[in-house]
Amino acid sequence: MTVKIETKQQAEDFLAQYDYFLFDCDGVLWLGDHLLPKVTETLNFLKASGKKLIFVTNNSTKSREAYLKKFAKFGLTNVSKNEIFGSAYASAIYIKKILKLSTNKKIFVVGEHGIEQELHELGYSTIGGTDPELTNMPADFNALEAPFIKNVDPAVSLVLAGLDTRINYYKLAAALQYLHDPAVTFLATNIDSTFPNKGKVLPGAGSIIQSIAYASGRTPRSCGKPNQEMMEAIKAEHGFDPARAVMVGDRLNTDMKFGRDGGLGTLLVLTGIEPEARVVDLQGTEEEVKYYASKLGDLYELVVENRE
Repeated sequence: MTVKIETKQQAEDFLAQYDYFLFDCDGVLWLGDHLLPKVTETLNFLKASGKKLIFVTNNSTKSREAYLKKFAKFGLTNVSKNEIFGSAYASAIYIKKILKLSTNKKIFVVGEHGIEQELHELGYSTIGGTDPELTNMPADFNALEAPFIKNVDPAVSLVLAGLDTRINYYKLAAALQYLHDPAVTFLATNIDSTFPNKGKVLPGAGSIIQSIAYASGRTPRSCGKPNQEMMEAIKAEHGFDPARAVMVGDRLNTDMKFGRDGGLGTLLVLTGIEPEARVVDLQGTEEEVKYYASKLGDLYELVVENRE
């Protein structure tokens, strides 16, 4: 049965069940450039109550360092680097702790600096990515005589692809050369088809990755929500009991599915894209949400401010 958290008792009962709180960011903590009501107070309250917080995002273009700056911009200064788990970092952890890829091996990147930075921090060497030789190639077939196409580096054993706003034909062609070898692993940061930006819907990482997948005839494993490779990476890093953890998000098909498939509790907030009617309609189905609330800040208002 789905429970809407509307009273102090409901909020306290909810909080008592969980030690680990996994949060989506946009739509839960903030909307665009605006922090949502009572978010700072709620996060501080949860930490003061001994709860462990993990911030989970599918954005692969930003490293954890970049996200720290974004949190600080919103005044959320009580957030540490090891609490942030973006899909770039999740991919790096998955490669290191699940795939156990040797740091003697190289990784070919289709993506931006956030991916490179997280891989480098774990000791991996990368090629491709933001290399100007890839980004600034002329749009003609003479480019295919350049080193990235003609000379495939035998040390590369994995291709990691994510969102790349400077994608071009040459980058796709270079990635394909490595994926012709079935021994080279194909991994995606996430496979989101689109993402919202300033009121527009733009092509997501999945739109780029699908092009590579179609050309190579291969399907990558994905380290973004709702795929469980990301959950495996988080568990490998933080070692929590799923039964004592809850996923807090604003999307049914990513956040809630991610938590449900991972054996976590679920809390959907209505500050993102999902209408309350949709949540109610899902009661009694496989997609049922365990808890929902009008906003994350309700937890603080109900328990601390005693709003009834």
